[in-house]
Amino acid sequence: MLQRACPRTWKLMLPAVCVILTFFALPMAGQEGASHQKPRQDQRARPIPKHGPAPTRNARPAATPRNFSDQAGHPNVPHVDRTRKGDVWVGHDTGRNDASYHVDHPWEHGHFRGGFGPRHVWRLAGGGPDRFWFNGFYFSVAPADLGYCGDWNWLGDEIVIYQDPDHEGWYLAYNVRLGTYIHVMFLS
Repeated sequence: MLQRACPRTWKLMLPAVCVILTFFALPMAGQEGASHQKPRQDQRARPIPKHGPAPTRNARPAATPRNFSDQAGHPNVPHVDRTRKGDVWVGHDTGRNDASYHVDHPWEHGHFRGGFGPRHVWRLAGGGPDRFWFNGFYFSVAPADLGYCGDWNWLGDEIVIYQDPDHEGWYLAYNVRLGTYIHVMFLS
């Protein structure tokens, strides 16, 4: 009698078990592919700048190679320092006429409309400096900045996009883990 009752009981319970498993599995599946989730501040290696750099007033000539290590222990790449007066974008001081960031046809691929600043933290989902992406948006790194992103994790680093007030056609991608930034162009 018990053997005949078990298959029948399972037939009745199977839909309920499927519903329960689906209820618990859907939230986890949604998190797996999310590339625009905002982790808690205490999980981050560095604080995120509140805003991008101000326009450069007294442009400094672009020199090759440059030394960005403004203090002991700071990286020798463009980075953001937190000071009492606010965020300092070390290395973003060459102004509008820097030939390294000249673009003949600025914004030829359109403008990025995904959101700027610390409220929009994006997780890189693949690619490399020539073409990387997150959440369906594609970018490329400025040729002048290729040497500054060798330690970026293109499959997981969190970045924040800022508008570049000096270099038309470029945005600034700030790497939350490293505290460094590069010039990037929106592709689509």
